[in-house]
Formats: sequence, C-alpha cells, structure tokens
Amino acid sequence: MNAASSSVVTGCGQAHCGCATAQPGVARINGVALHDAGHRPEPEELRERAYTELLRQHAVRCGLLPPFEGPMAPVPDVATMEVLTHMVEQAISPPLPTETECQRYYESHRRDFVHGQAVHLRHILFAVTPGVNVHALTQRAESALLELLRKETPVDRFAQLAAELSNCPTGVQGGDLGWVTPQDCAAELANELFELKDTQWPAGPHPRLIHTRFGFHIVEVLQRRTGKLAPLAEVKDRIARDLTLQSRARATHQYMQVLAGQADLEGLDLGGTGTPLVQ
Repeated sequence: MNAASSSVVTGCGQAHCGCATAQPGVARINGVALHDAGHRPEPEELRERAYTELLRQHAVRCGLLPPFEGPMAPVPDVATMEVLTHMVEQAISPPLPTETECQRYYESHRRDFVHGQAVHLRHILFAVTPGVNVHALTQRAESALLELLRKETPVDRFAQLAAELSNCPTGVQGGDLGWVTPQDCAAELANELFELKDTQWPAGPHPRLIHTRFGFHIVEVLQRRTGKLAPLAEVKDRIARDLTLQSRARATHQYMQVLAGQADLEGLDLGGTGTPLVQ
C-alpha cells in the first residue's frame, strides 16, 4: 500500500508561532529508510535510491541476494548491482522489432534519415532578456519583418536592419550565419527550417517570426541543400536498435511501477500500479 508523503514539524509546536516549519519526513520502503532524518536527498536522487532499494528487496525475496538486517538501506556494491541488472534483464526481455515495425518507423520518421541537409542562413535576433518589454519588442520585430516582405524593399535592406537591430554578433556581417545543418540550430529553429513541410520555402525571408529560447528571429534563407534520404536497408539496424531501446525503457519503467505498487512506501510517491508486467 502506498502511504501519503509524511512530514515532521520542528519548532515550539504552537500553531500560531512562526518558528514552526514543515519538513519532509524520512522516506522508507517496507520500513527500510532511504536516508537519515533531516538529510532528505533531492527528488531525482531519492527516486534513484528508491528504485535501487525496491530491486534489492525483490532480489532478496527471489533468493538472489542475502537478507539484510538494518534500519537504513545499504549502498549496493558492484556485485550487487550486477545481480540487480541481470534480474531486470531477465524480467523484461522485450521482443525484437519486426520488419513491419521498422518499415513503419522509417516511413513516419523519414526526415530523420535525410543526410546533407543545410541552409545558407541569415537572421535578425530580437533577444528576450530580463526586464525587456516583450510586447514592444514583438511589435518592433513584426514591423521589420513586414518591411522585408514587401516586394519593393531593396535587397541590401536585410543587412542594414541586421546591423541596426540584431542582438546577435552576426549583425555586423548582415546577420549571415553561413551554412547550418539541423544539428547547428536551436531546436525551435531547426523545426522551422528542416522539419515542417509547409515552411521549407526555397529562399527568401520566412513569412513569420520564429520564436526560440533566445528571442524572436527574422530569418532569411539564401540557399538550400535538400539532402538525400538514406534507403531503409542502410538505416534498418539503427532503427531496430532505437526501437529496442524504447521498448526496454517502457518495460523497465513498468517493471519498477509494479514493484512500487506492491511495496509499502512512506514519505514518497513512485506512482506504482501493482499490476502484472505487460510486455
């Protein structure tokens, strides 16, 4: 049964007194503590400790490890980790992907297997920094974009605006970024330049602002290399490996959820299901 996260109160004990503060209690699995009182690990580390202890206790029940008597979960040594790893591998053993599954993945992720894609790019960056008036910044960027989209705008106007407005060091060279690949770009920019079919314009200014973690970009493609799609036979092993890793990750997560659902948890929530493992 999963218990709700517990807490302890320190201070004088009076409800109206400001010295009373709630602190998380000790996290335990089936009565075994995962840390000392008052030294609760960060959530990610606590989750890792919890998963390791769930596996250790399960290995003991399966006769793979000797029982451990003590109030605090032991730190596993190399031999113990080897036992736990082997136990998990034996428990999940996901099936290998079929030819049909590999083909389906290939068809739905064709752009991932295109080699040689690149664009010769220039941009004007309107950086979003702390305290900046985002509304005014957006209006300034939209105004500059509308000017660049007009047919009568001179060709050299982009470079002039980049020098005047861009918060990127490339502004002094007209915003020219040179040839860039999907791996060279921020994810949001790569998505617009390479992933979306309706935005793969051959050349010229992009018709809308592109918003990335750095701010707003006016982007112009000067040239484009479309790249070449690798045949399925060339990437099938890679696809099979990726699908196998995904399947193993799902099965391992479900395996841990089942163990968590069968355990008595105190002071933490691992979202256990308590249901049998389904491959």
